[in-house]
Parts: sequence; structure tokens; C-alpha cells
Amino acid sequence: MKRNVTYDSLRDFVQQIDALGELRTIKAASWEEEIGALTDVLQHDEKAPAVIFDEVPGYPKGFRVLVNAFGGKRQNVILGFPPDLSKVEVSDSFLGEYREAKSQRVPYEVVETGPVFENIIEGDDVNVLKFPTPFWHPGDGGRYIGTGCFNVTKDPDEGWVNVGTYRIMIQNEKQVGFYISPGKHGRIHRDKYEERGEKMPVVMVLGADPLTFLIACSAIPSGTCEYDIIGAYRERPLKCVLGKHTGLPIPADAEIVIEGFVEPGKTLPEGPFGEWTGFYGSPGDEAPVMDIKAIYHRHDPILVGCPPQVPPGENSRSRAILRSAIIKEDLSKAGVPDVRGVWAHEVGGARMLVGVAIKQRYPGHARQAGHIAAQCSGGAYAGKYVVVTDEDVDVSDLNELMSAMVFRSDPATSIDIIQKAWSTALDPSIPPAKKKEKDFTNSRAIIDACRPFHWKDQYPKICLPDPDAVRRAKEKFGKFLL
Repeated sequence: MKRNVTYDSLRDFVQQIDALGELRTIKAASWEEEIGALTDVLQHDEKAPAVIFDEVPGYPKGFRVLVNAFGGKRQNVILGFPPDLSKVEVSDSFLGEYREAKSQRVPYEVVETGPVFENIIEGDDVNVLKFPTPFWHPGDGGRYIGTGCFNVTKDPDEGWVNVGTYRIMIQNEKQVGFYISPGKHGRIHRDKYEERGEKMPVVMVLGADPLTFLIACSAIPSGTCEYDIIGAYRERPLKCVLGKHTGLPIPADAEIVIEGFVEPGKTLPEGPFGEWTGFYGSPGDEAPVMDIKAIYHRHDPILVGCPPQVPPGENSRSRAILRSAIIKEDLSKAGVPDVRGVWAHEVGGARMLVGVAIKQRYPGHARQAGHIAAQCSGGAYAGKYVVVTDEDVDVSDLNELMSAMVFRSDPATSIDIIQKAWSTALDPSIPPAKKKEKDFTNSRAIIDACRPFHWKDQYPKICLPDPDAVRRAKEKFGKFLL
């Protein structure tokens, strides 16, 4: 299905979801406790509306926080598809459109000015505490202004611009800390500057349209600027202004942006933070800090909140659609035939449980699909379980996936284990001793839940009614079942 992204800014998007009846406004909720608690409630119901918090006590009216943007019909709107498509239909439709966007790419367009420059704060006036940043989880080490955000950095050797999503904690009025997992492009850039003994320029965008945020969350190959993929997907270039101190590109209609530099070796305590696993996967530790040189924001700015919660939640819902599509594409590019479905399950944070459905074509087909899904670009980081099933299983349905796993696999012969795989300090199952040694690796289980190829035709038949009979019965008697 052809995409049609009809919004360009966060405010355009807010107007559209309001027209769909999927936006609410809550006034006078406290940043200390109530916004975080209500956000947790909202995120655990995929049909809950998006909410704008306004008139936060202690802050001016109009300084707002938007949460739960991804859910309900609005997740389809974000990616440019009709509101009535299922999540699997959206993911499959997104895959084709995403492939086209990656192949075409539309470079971002630099413009002189934009709404983000309506307010420019520099020098002694810099104060990042002017925004109503919530305390998202009661055990957090501080207030995280960057959750529904992205960072803009530039490779000092190759000159390409990366747009990536990394958490951002307020240290004080003029400094923020940010954690980046090893192997991420922003971390590689930061390490290069550190090795050179040079300060790294950074722009942090704290409120942008949801498509830009989602693409920034995606696994884009090294050397490619996410802005160019966004422009191609939207079929028009992303308009950017240049940061006045770093020269880095900033979406011209961004809501809130902070700009500054990271000095080599300069750190402050950061964390802990309730992460996408639903745990405090790592204790607080020293992390680099950015000295803020400028703050830019629109009048009546909107801070976007997308705090991780115990899965499933908004964070995992949004990533499930994108990551499922990317893993399916990776499998195709690796030459795995007849992949009928992929789903990175929300309950696993859209990383740690992946279902793959195939139509078996040869012995070893299932193991091939499972191993590649576990180690491809979309699945390699922080995965844990890959379950491969036959094509009759809807792998996006957790009940169907688990049923196939328990009834079609044999524990002694159906499970392969990969050791020393790429994971993260946020993985709560990594022992403290390993984390102390900076060994952030884990194992992967590849579970072959397909009917054994050599005797699949002799496998017991499933006792289900004929699908056409079910359809006819529903048409005739369905009204009595409601």
C-alpha cells in the first residue's frame, strides 16, 4: 500500500490525531509524580489516547508535555497509512515503502530560519530547567528530558551526519548527561572525538514530529543520514536550520533543541533509569556530559515524552512495527526464501522475542532463518529468543507463537544456542561480575518450532475448523455471539 504522510511537524500531527478523537488534555498534573504515573497507565493500553499535559504546576501555561503518541489509529497516521490497517498490515506495508525510501533518499534542505528559532537562549541565560521535565520513574537518578528525542552528531573522519535516539538526563541548568550503548553510531562518533582529544558537537532535539523520531530509532546503515531517509519516505526534503554553535542540521520546525559540546573525559554521575527492558538494568555510573551553549524553542513548546516502561508499552509498540519490517528485509537480503511473517514482540521490548514464519523449502531452512534473524542488523543488538514457525502461524499473535513453540519443538533437539552475542548493560540477566568487566554480551536461543522437514507431511493434523466454514458461520450467526 502506498504511503501518504500528510503532516510535516509535530503540531500538524497533533491536529490530525485530535480530529481522530485520539487526543486528550490534562491540566495541573505534577512533574514530580503524576505525569510519570499517568503515562505508565496510558502506555499499557494500546487503545489509550495520546495526552498533552498543560499548566504543569511551577511552569507557564503552554509549556506542554506530549505522551503516548504511538498507539491506536495514530500509529498508522504516523507512517502514512489508513487508520483501519492492522499492525501486521502496517508493518508489511511499511517494509515496501521503507525499502523504496532507502533506495531513493532525499537530502535534507538547509533553510535560513524556522519556528525553532522563535526563542534563542544563550550564555548566562541558558537554563534547561525551564521546561516541565517529568520524573518518569520513582527510582530514576534524575529528570530525563530526553526520552522521545534524538541526538545529531557528525563522524569526524568521514563527515556524515547521524541521527540516533539516546536518553538525556538533566544534570543542572547548563549541563545534560547522556548514555549511549557501545556499538551505536553516536557512541562510535563520541569515541572518535575522545581518541582525538577533541570536543564533540552535539544537537539534541527534544520535540519533533513522530516520523522523524521513529526513523531515528531505526537501524540505518553507517554512513547514511536518517534525515535523507525521512525526506524520501515523506517524498519531500526535511527542512533544516543549522545550529548556531555546531553547524549541525536541526529540523526547522522542531519544538525544543539544546546544542553544545562534549569535552573529552568530562563526566558526571548518570542514572539509573528505568529502561526499555522494564528494569533498572544498570546502576548509576559516570557518563559524558554536554555543556549547553544554546537552547532553541518554539512559542508554547511541546516536550515529547516516550519513557520506557515495563513492556508492552508505547516504546515497544512503535519499535515492533519498524523492527519487524527491518528484520524481514534483512532476511530477504540474506537470501532466505519464503519468509511469510516476522514480528518483534512488544512483550520482549521489540527485541528479545522475535517470531519468524516461513514456508519450508529445504532441510535446514528453519535454522538458517533463525540464525540470521538473531544476528542481522535489525536483530543483533540485545536479542534473546528467536522462534521459527511454519507459515500457518500468525507470529504476531503471542498465543499462536507460544502454542507453536511448545507443541512443535523438542527441547533437546530444536534449540540452538549462540554464545557471546551483542547485548547491553541494560540487559537485567547479565550477572554483576560480567557487567563490572564491561562484558555486555548474552546468549541467544534459536527455537525451531517448525514441523520437522523430513516428516512434516506425517505430522499430526491440527484440529481446527475450515476457515471458510468459520467465515460462513460468522456471517450467518455472528450477531448472536456479540
